[in-house]
Amino acid sequence: MTTTQAKPSSTGTDKTGLTEMAWDPITRIVGSLGIYTKIDFSQERVAECHSTSSVFRGYSIFMKGKDPRDAHFITSRICGICGDNHATCSVYNQNMAYGVRPPHLGEWIINLGEAAEYMFDHNIFQENLVGVDYCERMIAETNPGVLELANRTESPHGGDHGYKTIGDIMRALNPFTGDFYREALQVSRYTREMFCLMEGRHVHPSTLYPGGVGTVATIQLFTDYYTRLMRYVEFMKRVVPMHDDLFDFMYEALPGYEEVGRRRVLLGCWGAFNDPDHCDFQYRTMTGWGRKMFVTPGIVVDGELVTNDLVDINLGIRILLGSSFYRDWEDQETFATHDPLGNPVDRRHPWNQHTIPAPQKRDFDDKYSWTMSPRWYDGTDHLALDTGGGPLARLWATALGGLVNIDEIKATGHSVQINLPRTVLKPEVSFEWKIPHDKQGRPLSNAIERNRARTYFQAYAAGCALHFIEKALAEVRGGNTKTWQKFVVPDEAISVGFTEAVRGVLSHHMVIRGGKIANYHPYPPTPWNGSVRDSFGTPGPYEDAVQNTPIFEESRNEDFKGIDIMRAVRSFDPCLPCGVHMYKGDGKPLHRMTSPSMLNTI
Repeated sequence: MTTTQAKPSSTGTDKTGLTEMAWDPITRIVGSLGIYTKIDFSQERVAECHSTSSVFRGYSIFMKGKDPRDAHFITSRICGICGDNHATCSVYNQNMAYGVRPPHLGEWIINLGEAAEYMFDHNIFQENLVGVDYCERMIAETNPGVLELANRTESPHGGDHGYKTIGDIMRALNPFTGDFYREALQVSRYTREMFCLMEGRHVHPSTLYPGGVGTVATIQLFTDYYTRLMRYVEFMKRVVPMHDDLFDFMYEALPGYEEVGRRRVLLGCWGAFNDPDHCDFQYRTMTGWGRKMFVTPGIVVDGELVTNDLVDINLGIRILLGSSFYRDWEDQETFATHDPLGNPVDRRHPWNQHTIPAPQKRDFDDKYSWTMSPRWYDGTDHLALDTGGGPLARLWATALGGLVNIDEIKATGHSVQINLPRTVLKPEVSFEWKIPHDKQGRPLSNAIERNRARTYFQAYAAGCALHFIEKALAEVRGGNTKTWQKFVVPDEAISVGFTEAVRGVLSHHMVIRGGKIANYHPYPPTPWNGSVRDSFGTPGPYEDAVQNTPIFEESRNEDFKGIDIMRAVRSFDPCLPCGVHMYKGDGKPLHRMTSPSMLNTI
């Protein structure tokens, strides 16, 4: 893992006068994401973008024939970053297949583990990975005029976070030397400890099973979690106003910056944090218990909530191939013609998917990536939903749903209110995330608002955790210490698990025949966000967000870093492991470059 910035390679100018530039790899976590662009420097705008993934994992292939009870242990290895999200989703999936309902305490423990994961992962990505894009050293290299202004601009909420000017905030984000950068690393340590208290280890939980957890629930266990949680709550009371100051300044310093990474509002959220008072994991009742989640599922189109029904969400999922390195499965076996409610299941649904790799040379006019193209069919169009990096979709769907109403979190129909209690050094604080709009009143999904939502959702997760821990303690004090319920694996079953990985929507779809896995397809946020042009020619969210992004960077030629492009892509919290077979053609490197600057190496 690195905090540094890749320098683009340039293959020259094409016939239209556009400059071809590529960042491959770009992500600061896993080096399998490539962004290939054509830039019109005369108009200071990106004209074209293709997103590529160079990895093929094949989990859906080797899961076949496995014992379903091993599914969560295997699928957690999909990712070394959010493996616990996969394990959790797989357990939800298995609970449905086995018809098992875990004890309430087991579910509260899982919720506490997932809340800690959101707090850990969002913190380290926001401060130690994305934050570098807005640090003093990066701004000095790409927009020195902005840094001069930042040094003269007082922070509106300086009294809350302790940084007098915006320039001070930027210096605090400098990798390895900035005080806030270093503090965030310590925060990521104790939030990971919080997760391990609940589920044994991070990132592949050892006490998480279908039917509940193997965690031994004691007052001491929850006290150890609670003490760390309150430290985090106090931390967030500084972080939210600090990031608001920084992001608001970017809009002010660079008029028009709201267009960077902007795309049509097409957001998907599958919901998170089940309420054990309502969730029985049955497909037939999924509409009801899905709406009782503490993060409301929903699909938001042009700022409006289309549905928050998990049955509708499930049936609308389509897997399109288009520009990806796979052969079609039209001539293959169909696993499910109808869901448990009798609704017809489409041939393109994950229950019926076959993964048939077709490696070949990358061709941007044909096939160019290992990432498929998940879409959501609304009855008319196959929508290229994105997750807004996870938090933007979660907060937006929850706000519009207006269903969450606990002391710490309230969804109002147009915003989300987050109430954090008094801590050692700070009084009770309330934050309100409001659905973002531009100056013309249009709903806004762009790079800055994805990043801002990530900050607010950290506070949201902390608020939820406060609620969950009180519920868990009440169970223990009442003598309800059972955390696991036995089950029997059926010979035949069809099931689905829905939750939110850190970066957004996560679903696991399974078909059991003869007591073994006949078909299994995990769909994390990466194939949704990083998808490629589908069979209808629709670009994926990364591609769509970068195309037409304006260029505000002052540096040009060899010094050009493409920071605005990087901010657009990284606002989605890219993480490609979910996407290893490598295909090497007969080509040769066009250009090899090593950069002298620490910020330009990876």
